[in-house]
Amino acid sequence: MATDEYKPLRRIADAFDSLAGTVNSTVPIEAVHFSDACSRVSVLFGCLGIAFKFAEMDYVSKVEDLKAAAKSIPTLQNMLELDIKSNCVRQGGSHSRNLLRVKRGIDMVKVLFEEIIAADGNSLKDPASVAYSKVFAPHHGWAIRKAVAAGMYALPSKSQLLKKLNEDEESARIEMQKYITSSGPVIQYVEELFISRELGIDW
Repeated sequence: MATDEYKPLRRIADAFDSLAGTVNSTVPIEAVHFSDACSRVSVLFGCLGIAFKFAEMDYVSKVEDLKAAAKSIPTLQNMLELDIKSNCVRQGGSHSRNLLRVKRGIDMVKVLFEEIIAADGNSLKDPASVAYSKVFAPHHGWAIRKAVAAGMYALPSKSQLLKKLNEDEESARIEMQKYITSSGPVIQYVEELFISRELGIDW
């Protein structure tokens, strides 16, 4: 029987389930727990192939920044407050900017899972296209959008993806639904950190 180490989808779902529990308890999310949960998602981008290679590289580097920051900054709230104080929220490389981009990464995965569950057939092209167009495309220029569209033809099939994740159809559906349910409150929490401070989230 496979251990959780070889069940990346389960590890992702469990980590976000734990984060959602923190959100529901109204305790501030600790930066170390958030960055650890987000780091587990990286493997999923890697499984999607060339279409999401840009997203994988961008996502991984920004999660690593948050992980490093978490060693000295206790909560996501503190992270934003420090950047506000330093007047660097929107600067390239700021923790706040990286947090917003990581949030988009976990949101894209949420939409992808929703579309995979709703779709018939073995192709990931439509679910991945919808997820990309909803979450990432509005923030990307023409050249990146065109490259992603071309890469969609190299996506693995759903069965290939599930094999990489060491899941079958039924177990994958359970874990994907668990992630959808738990990531929603976490995404909303991060967005609210920005919106409540009048920082906006569309930049």
